[in-house]
Amino acid sequence: MKYALVTGGSGGIGKAVCIKLASMGYHVLVHYHSNLKRAEEVVGEIKEKGGSAEMIQFDVTDGASVQKALTGWQDTHEGDYIEVLVNNAGITRDALMLWMEEKDWKAVIDTNLNSFYYVTQPLIKPMALKKYGRIVNVVSLSGLKGLPGQTNYAAAKAGVVGATKSLAQELGRKNITVNAVAPGYIRTEMTKDLDEKSLKRMVPANRFGTPEEVAAVVGFLASKEASYVNGDVIHVNGGLYS
Repeated sequence: MKYALVTGGSGGIGKAVCIKLASMGYHVLVHYHSNLKRAEEVVGEIKEKGGSAEMIQFDVTDGASVQKALTGWQDTHEGDYIEVLVNNAGITRDALMLWMEEKDWKAVIDTNLNSFYYVTQPLIKPMALKKYGRIVNVVSLSGLKGLPGQTNYAAAKAGVVGATKSLAQELGRKNITVNAVAPGYIRTEMTKDLDEKSLKRMVPANRFGTPEEVAAVVGFLASKEASYVNGDVIHVNGGLYS
């Protein structure tokens, strides 16, 4: 059985990615932190479609919590390994830097950037030993061009972009690719309070994207067909920025 882990798997983009990977034959570990109900719904939907999935719980901002969960899973799956990792968990705490509180800066950096290290580092060795792996990081338009009110979020996502390019060079010889997907305005819970009618006029496609459109790109990068795509950032933003 092939295994894939999606952090933030109970969210909008995360759910779509989980369903996509399950359709590609992966047994998907749907990660959640506190929203058990949403995670159960994702697993249920995957199984209804004939796929295979289970839930895994940990706090991506707590290295000890991540290590305990991943070690526990590995102990019960001797001989198996997680060959696809999608680092998708993320939060926003938007405010102009002038009024941004330290707790909001730290929360966003911890969840969006430090989590990359906590989750990815323990999974690299098994991938290297098996000489195959796919790591896909969900970043953001904000981390590439910056957006006012998102200095913390932009800093975190830009950090993951840099880490993606560096790690790709470290692991390329091991047949492990590391890439990123940068969504623009996608219709999810995170964007539900935005003025879509006004903002979509900025987008050449004249609409917000869907989680499924992001998941399609993640699915490609997680496939064997993407074996020569490494250290790249693919934009999914309707032409808003490239």
